[in-house]
This record gives sequence, C-alpha cells and structure tokens, in this order.
Amino acid sequence: MEINEFVMANEKIIRMGAFFGILGVMALWEILAPRRALTVSKAVRWLNNLGIVFFNTFLVWLIFPIVSVGMALFASQQGWGLFNYFDLPFWLTVVISIVVLDFIIYLQHVMVHAVPALWRLHRVHHADLDFDVTTGGRFHPLEIFLSLLIKFAAIMVLGPPVLAVVIFEVILNGTAMFNHSNVQLPLGLDRVLRWIVVTPDMHRVHHSVEDDEANSNFGFNLPWWDRLFGTYRNQPRAGHQAMTIGIHKYREPNQVAWLPGMLLLPFKGKITGYAINRREWNQPHEK
Repeated sequence: MEINEFVMANEKIIRMGAFFGILGVMALWEILAPRRALTVSKAVRWLNNLGIVFFNTFLVWLIFPIVSVGMALFASQQGWGLFNYFDLPFWLTVVISIVVLDFIIYLQHVMVHAVPALWRLHRVHHADLDFDVTTGGRFHPLEIFLSLLIKFAAIMVLGPPVLAVVIFEVILNGTAMFNHSNVQLPLGLDRVLRWIVVTPDMHRVHHSVEDDEANSNFGFNLPWWDRLFGTYRNQPRAGHQAMTIGIHKYREPNQVAWLPGMLLLPFKGKITGYAINRREWNQPHEK
C-alpha cells in the first residue's frame, strides 16, 4: 500500500488520535502546573468551547464532504500545483509544503485581524475570558469555512503531497492546543522553545485586551514569521499574571462563555476601522 493510500485510509484515526491524545496531555498539564487562575469555571469552559469545536466538526462534515487531505489527493491525481512541476526529493517536498502552509496560516491570521468584517468572526476566538487548551479550537463556524477555502486554494496552487497535508494538520491542531494552554513552562525553557515553536507565553500576549498586544504574535506553529515581519512581542506590559485576556467591550460570560453567545457575537455591536498597529494601547476604543 502506497503512503498516500495508507494515509487516506487512516486519516481520521490519525487526526482524531492526535487530537484527543494532545488534548488529554495538555489538560492534565494544566491541572498540575497552571499558569493563571481561571475567571470562568473549567466545566463551563469545556462544555461550551469544546461544544463549538464539535459543532464545527459536524458542520464541516455536512457541508464539505472533501477536507484538506481529500483535496490534496484530488490535486495530486489531476497533476495540479507547483510541486508537480519540480522533481524534488519527496522528503524535501513534504518539509517545504509544511513550512509554506504554515506561512499561509500566518498571513490568514493577520488578515482576519486587519479586515473589519473578518475580525467580526475572529473575535469569537479572542473574546474568551480565559486562555486554556480549549481556546485553541474556539472559532466561529464561518471562520472555519473561510479557513477551509483558503487551505483548498493553497493546496490547489502548491500541490503538496497528501502526507505533508496530514502532518501539517496534525501539527497545526497540536500546536494550537499547546500554545493556547494554561501551563507553566520554566522561563529558561520558554526562551529557547520560542525560537522553534510558538509557546503558551508567547501566544498569550496575542490574547491581551490591549490592541497593540493583540496585534502581535500571530504565529500558530512556527515563530519565525512574527520575527521576520515585525509582529513579534516578547512579553505583555502588565505581565502574564496581571494582564487581562479577551476583548474590552465583551466581558459578560453570557455573551462570550456560552455557545449561543459565541454564535451570535459576530453580528453584535459596531466595529470601526480595526487596523493593525495603528492604535495607542491606552486610548479608549471599540472592538
């Protein structure tokens, strides 16, 4: 059996196994070594944050019968994509594919912060009043659909191997849970790790209520893009214990902690020109 056939035959098992395995490890780590005290009970957070994850999974299954891995196989069969025009070693193609896809996710993340209409969707993720492993999968269904369409387009243009797409999806989901986790890392280890992968302390800055902090550290997996493009911020001004997580305007748990409120959040309130790095952090504003 070829690697593509094996991966396609076992793709769901691979992804689900990785998801629940990493979720379990990070959840246990959060219990043993939490970074911050939660403001909303863990039971409410897990019920609703994981509720939107499973709701999104059901909608994707219902509306998009072909997921990213299936699109990669289809593109390969059709001979679509840049990699089909270059005779590169298979392992190199896989590595390049993963790095390029990660860069595309970084650009997508910047885009949903820069475009007001897309920020309406993405603020569901940022409105979480706390920051833990369940925050990593907390996205509005419409943003999930947008992300899938961007991935489909990237796969058709690049033509990455099926194996590369599976590895990328597993890494993306795994690192999203890791870098959103409420875990305590030794500071020396964090300083080293954040040159290789986005750490929880690094990404927590991005979930600050302050605009200039929220408009930094966009990376989900690789930390290099933030350093290369000037969006890296080392630490929050107030420190990790004193900083406030979420969005200034949306602080009521019934609006942001419960599933019905999350689904309605993009359609509430007025958003002015929410532009990256253009507001002083201490000026009153509306998000």
